[in-house]
Amino acid sequence: MKDLLECRKMIDEIDQKIVSLICERMAVTADIAVYKKAHDLPVLNRAREEDMLIRLNKKAGPAFGLYVQELYEKIFAVSRAYQEKLNPDI
Repeated sequence: MKDLLECRKMIDEIDQKIVSLICERMAVTADIAVYKKAHDLPVLNRAREEDMLIRLNKKAGPAFGLYVQELYEKIFAVSRAYQEKLNPDI
């Protein structure tokens, strides 16, 4: 069994990677917002989100699937909010 400080250090290192990837994902979200505005597309694509949630749930497996799904529901909501902030008229 690992001790608490060792586990927390590992979590801190993982969190640094997650933050970096979220920032990278949000930058791509900005590109998507530009594309959607140029092509007069709505921010929300419910079918794509539902498809992704199913795939991500399966990929995470039975132990973590529902947790990953819940996390991604929030990520999608934040991404949509960012797109709407960038282009309030789409």
